[in-house]
Amino acid sequence: MKSPSLLVAFAVAALFQVTGRAAFADTVDIRLGTILPSGTPQHKLLLELNERWRKDSAGGVKLTVFPDGRLGDEADMVVKIRNRQINAGLFTAVGLSEIDPGATGLQLLPMMFRSWAEVDYVREKMRPKLEEQLRKKGYVVLFWADAGWVRFFSKAPAVTPDDIRKTKLFTWEGNEDQVKLMRSIGCQPVPSAATDVVLGLSSNRFNAVPLPPIVALASGMQKHAPHMLELNWTPIVGAAIVKAEVWEKIPAADRKRLQAVAEITGENVRKVGRADNDEAITAMRKNGLQAHSLTPQAEKDWQALAADLHPKIRGKLVPPDIYDLVVDHLREFRAGSGSGAP
Repeated sequence: MKSPSLLVAFAVAALFQVTGRAAFADTVDIRLGTILPSGTPQHKLLLELNERWRKDSAGGVKLTVFPDGRLGDEADMVVKIRNRQINAGLFTAVGLSEIDPGATGLQLLPMMFRSWAEVDYVREKMRPKLEEQLRKKGYVVLFWADAGWVRFFSKAPAVTPDDIRKTKLFTWEGNEDQVKLMRSIGCQPVPSAATDVVLGLSSNRFNAVPLPPIVALASGMQKHAPHMLELNWTPIVGAAIVKAEVWEKIPAADRKRLQAVAEITGENVRKVGRADNDEAITAMRKNGLQAHSLTPQAEKDWQALAADLHPKIRGKLVPPDIYDLVVDHLREFRAGSGSGAP
């Protein structure tokens, strides 16, 4: 016969198990949309995150990923979140700006950042503010991510700002301020959905597109726009977010653990994305991509264009307080690294 103390221990263990199962009586199904191409290392990391969450929650949390822009572009997916068709997304700053404009300061400032070290420094400095603003809108940030530097891909060589002005340039649909800004510097923007890049190039609706190389490779860009300018225009920065009301269905202790796992996923997404940025260019060059380097004069011209754009972007595409914080944090970083002020 078992001793009373053992019976008590078994009873407590059984009660703990029942309580744990009761907390997850209904599986918390997090349905995440993204334009991230399926089969990429970043997509695989999201699938791995699902496995980790399922294991760590004993099946209580499930992450379902809808990649490839299957649910539309990022603006469409934000609408679907609001309509409760999905409840999470991995978005660039463009998509996040549909909820709160704060993240635009990490992405929509051409040639503001000179290195990933600068991007990391500014992101971490601004992270509490950006996450608080999203939280006030009803969203929790699971992790921050990036996907390489935007490069210009075109059907014909385009090396100088004047070359780009002569192209019909893809731009994200739904942002009239950005369209007006591009027209103000002599460009010919063609607003389109992010999911229509290849179709638009094939139909000659536009003949140039700014993309990070990893997305360009997944789209077979070397076939459609085989010329790439070796210029780091802006970093693609974003975050995985989930509706707070869904996230809070998970018991608090489990949320903390799952958040830590998500943070590791974010670190890996950033690491893989940056490495794949260079590898994607190498792969495309082997299959016909022609990379065009900048002449010293062309580089000066691009820097002058970026300098002209920044005051126009401040207050239009990027909130003034966010813009000023980015500049201040970059000044701090560069003063510390001895590379001068922005």
